Amino acid sequence: MSRSASAGRRAELTSATTGVIPAYQRTLAHLTVRARLMTAVVVLSAVTMMVAGGTAFALQAAQTDERIDNSLSRTVAALRVVEAGENPETGQPFTSVADVLIEGIRSRVPTKNEGVVTLLDGKLHRQPAVQTRSVRLAEDPELVTVLAALPPDAPALPHTVTTSVTQYRLIAVPVLMNGDPSAGLFVGAFDRSAEMSGLRSTFLTYTAVGLGALAAISVVAWFVVGRLLRPIRLLRDTTRRITESDLSERITVTGKDDLSNLARTVNAMLDRLERAFGSQRELLDDVGHELRTPLTIVRGHLELVDADDPDDVRATQALALDELDRMQRLVDDLMTLATADRPDFVRLDRTDVGRLTDDVHDKARGLGDRRWVVASRADVDVLLDAQRITQAWLQLLANAHRYSAPGSTVRLGSEVAGDRLLLWVRDEGPGVPPEETDRIFERFHRGQADRISHGAGLGLPIVAAIAHAHHGRVFVEHPPANVGSGVVFVLDLPAVDLVDGRPQPVTELVEYL
Repeated sequence: MSRSASAGRRAELTSATTGVIPAYQRTLAHLTVRARLMTAVVVLSAVTMMVAGGTAFALQAAQTDERIDNSLSRTVAALRVVEAGENPETGQPFTSVADVLIEGIRSRVPTKNEGVVTLLDGKLHRQPAVQTRSVRLAEDPELVTVLAALPPDAPALPHTVTTSVTQYRLIAVPVLMNGDPSAGLFVGAFDRSAEMSGLRSTFLTYTAVGLGALAAISVVAWFVVGRLLRPIRLLRDTTRRITESDLSERITVTGKDDLSNLARTVNAMLDRLERAFGSQRELLDDVGHELRTPLTIVRGHLELVDADDPDDVRATQALALDELDRMQRLVDDLMTLATADRPDFVRLDRTDVGRLTDDVHDKARGLGDRRWVVASRADVDVLLDAQRITQAWLQLLANAHRYSAPGSTVRLGSEVAGDRLLLWVRDEGPGVPPEETDRIFERFHRGQADRISHGAGLGLPIVAAIAHAHHGRVFVEHPPANVGSGVVFVLDLPAVDLVDGRPQPVTELVEYL
């Protein structure tokens, strides 16, 4: 074959292979997961049965051939005994090849599926008398032709010969005598096909049982796989029923396997999505309301302004600018909250908490007429974002100023309690109603008390977002009745410092109340 023809043949084979593989992949792609698993189980079971059956059949066949070869070896040994013995008719050693062959036939009684025949000078010589269980080798002309063609010095080894009649396992032993020019051949053979018939029958039965077992495996696997995939079907049906306006559907979970855990995870995801969509709708409603109010005010005053009255124009201008400033603050607060979940929302750095406390105190004095007192000061260095913490702390101080009387005392402090850094603000205002304590950190929440009636309701949520970004929290506590009125807002943050490049807890304790 030329090189170009060989290359063309390889190209054809490659093209055929690349065409079969995508077709197989497309077929699998159209099968359901249940069908794929069923196919995998049945194919794996069938391959296992085939390998086990084929291996067992091969071992049994090898054992059968070994048994036949042992019997043939005994035939050779018996013939050698005859050659070395005496002729029973003369009482003298054998001198004729024909006599050895005859005595060999007489001394060998064939077993079931075994036959013996002798050849003298390439022609049939003798075979045993008719035996009901023996094989008549002389009646197979193809075998006789093969035996006649064997050379006189051929080695006496067992081998297999197949004819149109059957398959034989035989051994041909040359017989030569000094002084006799004749060449004899003593042949012992087994009908190997007959010997294997029982084994084949057994494995045909095995095949039938295996097919029945595959059918049973298929039925059982169909129901088992269906039960295992039930959470996925429920997941599919549930997700089909979920719409943008209805996220209340959940998957019924009863098991404890991996698929059941997947269903639980999806249910938890749906809970988060429902909360997120609810918060989004509430946010859009609140933002729309907050922006609509200043726009309505500005529009109304602009429509009623008297362009010829300078005082009216200046008053309307001041009002419009004030409302636009409020809208700007609202947008800035929303942008802060929108970026609170980003990794770069806070930039941790080693910060001197004592100096930070003094800086926040200095800035708080510009908020208004209050007695601003530093009640405690933690002289430690911790990891935090000084700008964000200042923003949150000043928001708490601004709230304290807004909801306390002029001339009252507002205390602030910093301390370390165990492995926590506490930054707190305490005022002498009316406090927070107990029913609103858990809701004041929600976006746009306004309580019934005047304490949280001003602004857009985003200040405390921003404080909570900054605390959360530091892996901390913000909470409210009321002082004991014998200490006084007011409320305490506490930023609870991890007290972590860097020592030799590794985070280490800071320990110090001060009672902030």
